[in-house]
Amino acid sequence: MKAVITEAAWAATRTKHTFYSARYHRLAARRGKKRALIAVGHSILKTVWHVLKDSCEYKELGAEYLTQRIEQKRKNYLKKELEALGYKVKISREAPIPEVR
Repeated sequence: MKAVITEAAWAATRTKHTFYSARYHRLAARRGKKRALIAVGHSILKTVWHVLKDSCEYKELGAEYLTQRIEQKRKNYLKKELEALGYKVKISREAPIPEVR
């Protein structure tokens, strides 16, 4: 079973602009290729389990999902830190950031 999941993870990392590909590349840079591959396989296995258990539909999150989530967490954290120091904070974006592909 491990070989099948690893093979599926390897195939998933080679697709463009997908959640699993982005996850693999982020992890491989820090942890190494083999550990990243096992982590992606684990993510696929969890996804399959949720789809089968909950009878829900699979929705691809996209490559930018992790980036957007991290950005939102960072904004909330920094806003909280400034408010703790006594500042009033209103977050607004001046210009949209161009999408990189």
